[in-house]
Amino acid sequence: IQELLRVMRTIDDRIVHELNTTIPTASFVGKVDPGQTCKELYQSLMDAHTNRERIIKNCISQTSAVVKTLKEEREKAHEDAALLKQLRKEQTKLKLMQSELNVEEVVNDRSWKVLS
Repeated sequence: IQELLRVMRTIDDRIVHELNTTIPTASFVGKVDPGQTCKELYQSLMDAHTNRERIIKNCISQTSAVVKTLKEEREKAHEDAALLKQLRKEQTKLKLMQSELNVEEVVNDRSWKVLS
């Protein structure tokens, strides 16, 4: 999931470049509609942020369900080391996904500040 998010954050990583190529120089003013181009960039950024947030929240939800199930199984089988190991692994994954949500907020804020 982290690799997918990294790829999906490309638009945010290249926001300054996108703005520089979106706003035409004096020689290209008549050939490009800067208002329309900026509007398209804004919409692309909005779509990217929405999609990434949806994916992260979906992963959090799925992982939370797995953790809950494993906890319930753990209550029944206290001595199962493999089950405990799997539970810890899923809890770590859940914490990672929750931290990705925080990272997403920082990335989004940074992009909007550049765009403003």
